[in-house]
Amino acid sequence: MSTFTFQKHLSRRAMLRGAGITLGLPLLEAMTPAFSAVKETKRAKRFVGMSLALGLHNPNLVPEGSGRGYKPSRYLAGIQDLREDFTVVSGSSHPGVTGGHTAEGSIFSACPNARGSTTRNTISLDQLMAKHLGHETRFPSLVLNTNSQTSPSYTENGSMIPAENSAMKLFTRLFVDDTPAEQERQAELIRSGRSVMDVVGAEAKSLQRELGSGDRDKLDAWFTSVRELEQRLAANEAWTHKPKPKVKLAPPRQIPRDNEVAVERIYLDIVHMALATDSTRFITLHVTGNNVQGIEGVEESYHNLSHHGMDEEKLAQLALVEQGVIHEWAAFLRKLKTDRLLDETMVLLTSNLGNASAHDNKNMPVLFAGGGFKHGQHLAFDQKDNYPLPNLYLSALQRLGLEEERFATGQKTMSGLEVA
Repeated sequence: MSTFTFQKHLSRRAMLRGAGITLGLPLLEAMTPAFSAVKETKRAKRFVGMSLALGLHNPNLVPEGSGRGYKPSRYLAGIQDLREDFTVVSGSSHPGVTGGHTAEGSIFSACPNARGSTTRNTISLDQLMAKHLGHETRFPSLVLNTNSQTSPSYTENGSMIPAENSAMKLFTRLFVDDTPAEQERQAELIRSGRSVMDVVGAEAKSLQRELGSGDRDKLDAWFTSVRELEQRLAANEAWTHKPKPKVKLAPPRQIPRDNEVAVERIYLDIVHMALATDSTRFITLHVTGNNVQGIEGVEESYHNLSHHGMDEEKLAQLALVEQGVIHEWAAFLRKLKTDRLLDETMVLLTSNLGNASAHDNKNMPVLFAGGGFKHGQHLAFDQKDNYPLPNLYLSALQRLGLEEERFATGQKTMSGLEVA
């Protein structure tokens, strides 16, 4: 006859210590709570982090009032059909992170920097998730950028992961089957243990000899990040010969480079399909394009408008751009909700810049949706003494079932953010 214990269960982090030796325990029955003692809760499965290189104008974003009775701001007024699906956070930022634009590297790592430098970064939120859970899908994670190869996604050794910045290549990678020859070539590289870096080794060494020490360090860090990603993919060799999912979404044929909001829409459509087909569960999308003159009523570049200096004409044009950004984000949420994916998908919209015009990293814009949390509220923290945003990241990790006790400078889950 089976027996069950109803005592406090043993942590999966439990260790044996003695005589200077620490030994990790295997998974034991005592590490799982007895089924009748602990109520099972549905976990989140996915995370999408969308980051904006030029922030959002807080006076147009932050609502009046706090809690569940807040009055929608200009940017949020048009997405109130989703009110119960997202939380607005104001008065939060990453402790110890400064440097204006250069703080981009800390958006998802929350790594404190020195004078804006992130040369010694730590693992980003999405990559920590992918490290533990990315093996469950064809692609452990997707790191995307609407315009360049820079990203706020960093490996465990602090190396930036180059972003995919071609929507056409992204669609092909996700949904177009490789030829039999390409499949065999990939499988052979995996079986032989060879890396892309090995294949181009001679050229890489030649390039390194031509660079200064600073660039050599950067290139070496990039090589390391490529190797780490390859190792994750190698663990999923079985995917090499499996057909990719077929989708009704048409592949992008032309990218409207004069309209960054339209480019955002193209990427989010592909991201939606990637999640819907369970091709991956952890995604970052960094929005960096500067051309927005294709938007009606906008005459200047995105960057110039972000440095508005409170000029009314520039603010009016900036609002057209940023309202478009918010609406596309909301349209993405609606698609996830229609597909019944939103309750299991955490979706974060943020930026390293709270005030782009002043290059200020305080009071970061934060909209956090889905994931099975109690939303429909405005968490209004102190605008001068900001609340640690890494606490939200810790909440996200624990929602996935990862028993992390801290993340960067975050040492507890976010105050006021509860599971539904």
